[in-house]
Amino acid sequence: MSALWSVGAGLLLLLLWVRHRGLEAVLVHHRWVFVCFFLLPLSILFDIYYQLRAWAVWRLHSAPRQHAQRVRHIQEQVREWKKEGSRRYMCTGRPGWLTVSLRVGKYKKTHKNIMINLMDVLEVDSERQVVRVEPLVSMGQLTAYLNPMGWTIPVVPELDDLTVGGLIMGTGIESSSHIYGLFQHTCVAYELVLADGSLVRCSPTENSDLFYAVPWSCGTLGFLVAAEIKMVPAKKYVKIHYEPVRGLQKICERFTEESKKKENSFVEGLMYSLDEAVIMTGVLTDEAEQSKINRIGNYYKPWFFKHVEKYLKADRTGVEYIPSRHYYHRHTRSIFWELQDIIPFGNNPVFRYLFGWMVPPKISLLKLTQGEAIRKLYEQHHVVQDMLVPIKSLEKSIQTFHVDLNVYPIWLCPFILPNNPGMVHPKGNEAELYVDIGAYGEPKSKQFEARASMRQMEKFVRSVHGFQMLYADCYMTREEFWDMFDGSLYHRLREEMNCKDAFPEVYDKICKAARH
Repeated sequence: MSALWSVGAGLLLLLLWVRHRGLEAVLVHHRWVFVCFFLLPLSILFDIYYQLRAWAVWRLHSAPRQHAQRVRHIQEQVREWKKEGSRRYMCTGRPGWLTVSLRVGKYKKTHKNIMINLMDVLEVDSERQVVRVEPLVSMGQLTAYLNPMGWTIPVVPELDDLTVGGLIMGTGIESSSHIYGLFQHTCVAYELVLADGSLVRCSPTENSDLFYAVPWSCGTLGFLVAAEIKMVPAKKYVKIHYEPVRGLQKICERFTEESKKKENSFVEGLMYSLDEAVIMTGVLTDEAEQSKINRIGNYYKPWFFKHVEKYLKADRTGVEYIPSRHYYHRHTRSIFWELQDIIPFGNNPVFRYLFGWMVPPKISLLKLTQGEAIRKLYEQHHVVQDMLVPIKSLEKSIQTFHVDLNVYPIWLCPFILPNNPGMVHPKGNEAELYVDIGAYGEPKSKQFEARASMRQMEKFVRSVHGFQMLYADCYMTREEFWDMFDGSLYHRLREEMNCKDAFPEVYDKICKAARH
């Protein structure tokens, strides 16, 4: 009873302090208070709900039976929109705050919302090595479903809450992408409801133009209702080799060398300054030295990027065996390194052991509760950007990131970009090795100004025939946007499929210049 009184007294004091300081001041300058006391417990309830739901679906096998019925309901909504005169654009009815993108989609308030409640794994075809899923299936959900069966997918993008639909309509990448390409390149078929309410399946051999146009289209060609994704056999561990490297030229050389080696199952780099990095290579294995197993995903373990930094500080190489699922979601607990700005003491051993099991807070809940003051603060003094550039331009690109942003750590992830039709492909006629440069955090560059600095970055990326991930803030004009991306197939299909009255153009949906 005394414990309850203590908790009650503590909460009362907390509420009095919040009232004294003002809620907005607390949310801006002491956000950890709100996150620790409210968002973390709420995130746990969210997880419990979705885990129970997934368990119920698995036990009852309801997903395959109900999928066709749910798709018909989506078709009925689209046909109803046509009967109403097609006066507004359509979009999914999923609230904007539920997406992992930090951008808040204001178009949801003015467009016709089509409700799409599709979040189940439909079928695992071991013979074809393909899994068929609905678009709202998350990466955490999918790996938890497949791993016990001995399967995984070739590219498992970081963060548990990323969905299949978001990774197809936008894009996704992981440290295995130097072999398999982006997430879209591991998909073998899509099923969509089009602007006329029809259901269409597309693949490289069936409605191939649509198949290649869907990735990066951000839901502006139709509503994705299912996808078929390649599977590969899962192994128990990833054997990771950590190599600290100093000197920018040497970092780029070593990273490029390792990225070209197909015997590496995984390649990743973390840069802690302009001339300091740790390059990690990994191979899948079922055997492990027991003394070198590191279950990095356990709640009490150090955040992965902090763990990696130890090898740099000690100036030594190292080898570990990380359980595969822990490796696939190694950056999830710290949201890469974003959580250190929200909970500054989050990697403290005491916090990890007492409260680490509740981490991370749901990104969707962070968005929902951030308020206008925090949103503006983040927009002007925070960057979350992924730029995809040819690996031959890596050194020049890192120098540009350093001058314009000066944000560290920087994430380096290589990927092979095949010469397929669509919005994103190499400049030449052959596949080319690219690298994702991820900058997440508060810029330390003295001349940083959000719009001007990002426009400078976008100009540089266009000059090396690179691409900007579309989940982030984009400041390009329409002409600049279509100079970066190849819109020839996309625009032709929008014309042929009568999308212009049904969905906004992708530029109007995601770019700040169009939304303001």
